[in-house]
Amino acid sequence: MAPSYQGDERADKAVYVVRAEGTFAAAHYLSSYHGKCETLHGHNYRVRAYAAGRKLDEGGMVLDFGILKKALREVLARLDHTNLNDHPFFQENPSAERIATYVYEEMVKKLPGTPIWKVEVFETDENLAIYLPYGDTFPPLP
Repeated sequence: MAPSYQGDERADKAVYVVRAEGTFAAAHYLSSYHGKCETLHGHNYRVRAYAAGRKLDEGGMVLDFGILKKALREVLARLDHTNLNDHPFFQENPSAERIATYVYEEMVKKLPGTPIWKVEVFETDENLAIYLPYGDTFPPLP
């Protein structure tokens, strides 16, 4: 049973968020970095994409996990086992921040009308970049 916020200030603020996670392995180098990352090296990236909504569909979901996961896998497949510096999107350094931006932009193309809230890219378990296209707020939500 869904929570009832009728007459509650939360009624207009409640947001549902769903997340899909995927991985890919790729090489890259960062020019003008002046460190070990300036030479070609690789990462096993982990990526999380989040979609958000205020309303649930007739099935009680913001978005079917399978749809979100499939879109993310298709986006990551284009990067898997490549040199990111050879990818047309990365005319500048393929940093984790730019990878997050790329994943966001491709997810929006694959899922038009779906509010993608944020994308997280882990280069390692400890190093993470987050892209929030709407800053610290949610995108316009249905």
